[in-house]
Amino acid sequence: MALGISLVLLFMGDAARLYRLGFVQFIDAKLYDYRMRLTLPNKADDRIVILDIDEKSLKEEGRWPWGRDKLARLMDELFDHYGVVVTGFDVVFAERDSSSGLKVLQELGRNQLRNVAQFQSVLAQLKPHLEYDKLFADKIRQRNVVLGYYFSNSEHGSDRSVSGVLPEPVFAAGTFKGRPISVMRWDSYGANLPELQDSAATAGHFNPVVDFDGEVRRIPMIVEYNGAYYESLSLAVARAALGMPKLSPGYAPGKDKNYGGLEWLTLESSQGDLLVPVDAEVGALVPYRGARGTFRYISAADVLHERTPLAELQGKIVLVGTSAPGLMDMRSTPVGEVYPGVEVHANMISGILNQNVKQNPPYVLGANVLLLLVVGMVLAILLPLLSPMYGTLLSAGMLLLEIVFNGSLWQYGNIALPMAGGLILALALFALNMTFGYFTTERTKRQITSLFGQYVPSEVVDEMSKNPEQVSMEGESREMTILFSDVRGFTTISEGLDPKELALLMNEFLTPLSRVIYGHRGTIDKYMGDCIMAFWGAPLPEARHAYHAVLSGLEMQRTLSGLQPHFRERGWPPIHVGVGINSGRVSVGNMGSEVRVAYTVMGDAVNLASRLEGITKEYGVGVLVGETTREAAPEFVYRELDLVRVKGKDKPVAIFEPLGLAGQVEQSVLEEVQLFHQALDMYRKQQWDQAELQLLSLLKMAPQARLYQVYAERVAHYRNTPPGEKWDGVFVFKTK
Repeated sequence: MALGISLVLLFMGDAARLYRLGFVQFIDAKLYDYRMRLTLPNKADDRIVILDIDEKSLKEEGRWPWGRDKLARLMDELFDHYGVVVTGFDVVFAERDSSSGLKVLQELGRNQLRNVAQFQSVLAQLKPHLEYDKLFADKIRQRNVVLGYYFSNSEHGSDRSVSGVLPEPVFAAGTFKGRPISVMRWDSYGANLPELQDSAATAGHFNPVVDFDGEVRRIPMIVEYNGAYYESLSLAVARAALGMPKLSPGYAPGKDKNYGGLEWLTLESSQGDLLVPVDAEVGALVPYRGARGTFRYISAADVLHERTPLAELQGKIVLVGTSAPGLMDMRSTPVGEVYPGVEVHANMISGILNQNVKQNPPYVLGANVLLLLVVGMVLAILLPLLSPMYGTLLSAGMLLLEIVFNGSLWQYGNIALPMAGGLILALALFALNMTFGYFTTERTKRQITSLFGQYVPSEVVDEMSKNPEQVSMEGESREMTILFSDVRGFTTISEGLDPKELALLMNEFLTPLSRVIYGHRGTIDKYMGDCIMAFWGAPLPEARHAYHAVLSGLEMQRTLSGLQPHFRERGWPPIHVGVGINSGRVSVGNMGSEVRVAYTVMGDAVNLASRLEGITKEYGVGVLVGETTREAAPEFVYRELDLVRVKGKDKPVAIFEPLGLAGQVEQSVLEEVQLFHQALDMYRKQQWDQAELQLLSLLKMAPQARLYQVYAERVAHYRNTPPGEKWDGVFVFKTK
């Protein structure tokens, strides 16, 4: 009984948020997702349409971002031809549009053609038509247009970054002073150009709440910046569709009737008040209607060319977003791991208008604690007194009662009451009484050792044994760093050795390189012939995964250099490896088939790491990292090498060569890096003569440097075949 009551108190503390039990939080999230999927209507809200910047639109109208003149024409089509009610943008217009060429013409007018009267006259006539930002602003003025923007938090207080202007706050500073409300706070933002914001009906932020497992279940209806409070895009669009009704807070009763917490937001519409229930953080649960694509998507190109029937847009709420590869704002949600952010907002708008947003008010916390107390004490006291059969019946009855009670609240009361705590507590008390005295610690250690001992160093296995709740073999999404290393010219090397000598050679260099990875807390994924694939950040989370990976790559090169004399003594050819490192969000866990599974990582960041390793030889460098790794590991000195588009990726990637830890790189190397960066800047500005002179100087300093030779050859090529004014400096690799 004492152990059972202790267990009850443990779960009650979690329910009261005095601390969090990770497994309860995880299971509760999955049960919420299950209830959501089980009760999906699986049909769209016909009032809401998503205007899609899809591949078709990009093919017909050009790459994104489009000129604001085209967006101005889009506004005319939507409001004048199709008669939409409101248009919301799930994009932000933070930078000015210079695509019209007006700046170039004005520069000519101020210089070469300043005395040409005819040019000046024509320029004056053209100017109003080429000021695309003003043109777009004029088109959204007096129209029901809601712009989008985002908030962010700087890592350091001095690094705050703001752009554009915010709309008027929905609540002034001090509105909730003294109330127990935990509004999400931000210190930076990226908003729209002043003239666009001034012309729009309003604007809303499109920041979701990303839960601990990476899924989007809630949207913060209001957030705080500099003391004032700003509404979400979905709330702003819903209000715009209703004629911009007043927004007012609804408070729960407190000890002092004037100081209760926020329980809902009220839209005081002429059609009747609409309530948006919110939680303690003023977030609202997204009432998803179905899987991705439930809402109607219409190609923007079809609207621009009036190919869409009037009935499909007339009187609709339109959200402008994108599904084109490389532009998609994808989220992981309860109804899909890859779900467009714009459709999340569509679901939220539908829920506000239909009044079917699940309630998760602050008092739910107290109700959950009380439920755990009743269920837990009944089982903790009665189970030790009952026989196994009656104990089983009592436990099953309590479980069934909890499920029915919770399901009824969900379906008929529209309340999302936490479910996992009660179910797990009932099962835990049953297991405790049925298996009293059975300890699982040693078995857990053996399981972890057998599962991960071949992947990770022994000290990491020990840590995992001490904290098994952090370890999962199930697939999950994490920020990680991946490393690929491969021997250059291995085919030629292998052809010159017999099989036994080749096997011995591979063991001689793979073993020390693997020890380097282990020494920096890396996990070896697999050996692929002469290639090593490793990653950092799993199975245990590692905050400095990028730092350890880059350190490993540099040490692998030093270790291999130290092995060269030994290889010469054995009569073996010299071994050189290229190392590619990249960081990003990937899927990690047991993957495979019913026949065979492996603990591995998958994702775009993994593919890019492999591509980076493949192009190290093109630049004659030993270690090459992507820009995300450079940002995540600022402790190193890097030389920027290029801006490339590797095979299989549309978006250009900046690549860098790590040279060593800051403070440990020789001054002469730093000076050489600075000279190369100057040459690179000249190269990108198409200053071919200056770039060539700088590169020749660098080649005198390092005649064997493949990097300088590569750029000297490119400069010679581009001097004869200029890339044109729109050249973005990107070098495209056609092969892996």
